[in-house]
Formats: sequence, structure tokens, C-alpha cells
Amino acid sequence: MRMHRFIRPLVLAAMLLGLSAASFAGVFVNITVAPPPLPVYEQPMCPGAGFMWTPGYWSWGDDGYFWVPGTWVAAPQPGFLWTPGYWGFEGGFYGWHGGYWGEHIGFYGGVNYGFGYGGIGFGGGEWRGGAFFYNTAVMNVNRTNITNVYVNKTVINNTTVVNNNHTSFNGPGGVQAKPTAQETAAANEKHVQPTSEQTSHEHTAASNPQLLAKNNGGKPAIAATGKAGDFKSAVPAKAAGGTVNKAALTATPKNMPPASKTPAAASSASTHNVPKPPSASASTHTNASTPSHTASASTASSTHSVPKPPTASSSTHAASTPSHTTSTPPAHTSSTPPAHTASTPHTSTPPPSHASSAPAHSSAPPAHSAPPPPKNEKPKR
Repeated sequence: MRMHRFIRPLVLAAMLLGLSAASFAGVFVNITVAPPPLPVYEQPMCPGAGFMWTPGYWSWGDDGYFWVPGTWVAAPQPGFLWTPGYWGFEGGFYGWHGGYWGEHIGFYGGVNYGFGYGGIGFGGGEWRGGAFFYNTAVMNVNRTNITNVYVNKTVINNTTVVNNNHTSFNGPGGVQAKPTAQETAAANEKHVQPTSEQTSHEHTAASNPQLLAKNNGGKPAIAATGKAGDFKSAVPAKAAGGTVNKAALTATPKNMPPASKTPAAASSASTHNVPKPPSASASTHTNASTPSHTASASTASSTHSVPKPPTASSSTHAASTPSHTTSTPPAHTSSTPPAHTASTPHTSTPPPSHASSAPAHSSAPPAHSAPPPPKNEKPKR
């Protein structure tokens, strides 16, 4: 009994951590309001050789959207690059596809995060042997302290034409992009979870009221930091990335508006396995190697964590009895909600599978069983 008393609190704590959902984790929720546009800000100076830039992004928590500042992070191992996470819209819902580390850049929704992440690939630098060389045309690097540099200005044209309005999501109403063959291949490669510095960085952001969209109006005072978790070296946003939808500033898990009744939503309502974005915190990371995750054809992504994200509808019902032409009730093919292939809580619960082992048509009346006419009355013709 004493042992159970000690174990139970530990198990409970572990469950809470797993359900708290960071944007890196493969948890699922339905968000019906698009994230605000990406704010405009400058990149802090690179703190040293080997540090990689990870763009800022809007995350989701108990109080709605909050900004996770862009920051410099040491690569988990030589040769690895960071594929940013992204929001995807599908079936009337927005879902987060978490970022991951890998040898090649995968699909990140076509979103232009800037600083080498123009929507396709990465032009901010490259690995040569065991050293990372920075492209100073798009990276803020002190050449005195870091000598592994080069200049490739052509990347600027490739990173500014994809998303000039700073749209922060992929899908109808946002960036219309699909994964390339190279990005699809990258999604199936070995991936590494975000580092502990990255997860801690996001958790710190979640606890800072200044970073809530409802408090900063889409223009966070801490848009980027010199190192992960170092919010004292903050770079403020110059401006919001465009017109900010007021609904995005006030939406929370408790007052979520209903799903949009758009043609796009209707066409894919049965398979909207929308990856759950972040919530205040979460230290769990799930690896998914499939490229497309419900957020339009563009969702090829987060093989490591996701948000990256999942598909597959399971709303079919297995019937073990043979078909019959009598008055058997319909097979429940229209009223069941779409299935969600996630293990986290959801607002709707799918019905049982209806795979009954009872004899077929045990309750149905016999076919054409009309009562006989009275003896003293002739049947009508």
C-alpha cells in the first residue's frame, strides 16, 4: 500500500506532462481560428560557431495563441539542420506540425520564416565536413568571431517572394504549397527531437504574459533572443506581420468559435487528423515519419513530433453479418463524427464499432408479414 501511495503521484505527474502538449509533441486538437501573421523583427547576432537559427512561431496554450521567440540553438550533432514546424489548415481546423532535426530540410508548409527559411529549403548556411558555414547574406554573424562564412545573395530572391504578407499557415486562405519530392524524402529520414533547450524555451514563453497574442496584438515585445531561454537578450518586433484577426487574439480552448462551413471543410471533414499544437508545456515527443498530415496536401511534415503530423480516418464500421434486402436499419454511415487518430482528449467520442456477433436481423420483422383478412370479409383486389 505504501508503495502505491508513492507511485501514484508520480504516474499522475507523468500523465499531466504528457497531456500538457508542447507544439513539438504529436498531440491533437481542433483550432478553428488561424494564428496571427508572423511579426516583423530582426535576427539577433549569432552567439558562436555551431549555433543554428530556429525561427519564431505562434504556439497554442490554455490562454490561446502565444509567441515563441526565434532563437539560436546548438545543433544536436554535426550535419543536422532544423526543419521548422508550421500550422496547416484542413477540414475547417488548424493543426500544428512540429519541427525536427535531420540531415535534410523537410516540408514546413511553404511558410516564409525569413533568415534563410523562405518557404522551400534553407539558404542560411551549410555543413562542410564537421563545421557549419553561415551565409552572411541572410544570417547575422560576426565575421571576427566566426570565420566559417560565405555570401550567397541569390538566396534573398528565393526567400522573399514566397510569402511577403507574413502568413503563418498553410492551406486555404494561407500559403498554397505542397511538398517537393526532396522534402517528402526528407520526411522519411531519421529525425531527432527538439533539444531540451528548445522545449524549455517554449515553456518559458508560455508562462510570459507579454507573449500572449491577446496582450501583444500580434507584435510581441520579445520577438527573438540571442540564445534559447535567454529572454534578457530580447529583440522586440518592429511591427505585426499584417492585419491581425481579432478572433485570433481572443480565442482560447474554452471559447473556440465553431468550424468554418467552407467547401474545403466539407470535403475533408472525415479525415481531419489535425495535429495538436502546443499548449503551455509538454516534454513528450513523438516521431512520425509520414509526410502529409492532414493539413492540405502540403502537410508533409513533422516526422519527429507531430504535430507532425498524421492522417488516417477510422470512421468505418465493421459489419459481420451478411447484407440483406429487408427492412434492416441503415449501417450508420452518415451521422458518425470523423475519427481522430490521436491519443489525447478530444471534444467528440467516436461510437462503438457495431461489430456485433448476434444473429443477423434478430430484431427485424419478417418480410411481407401482413395480417390475414377477416373470415367474413373478402380481400380487396
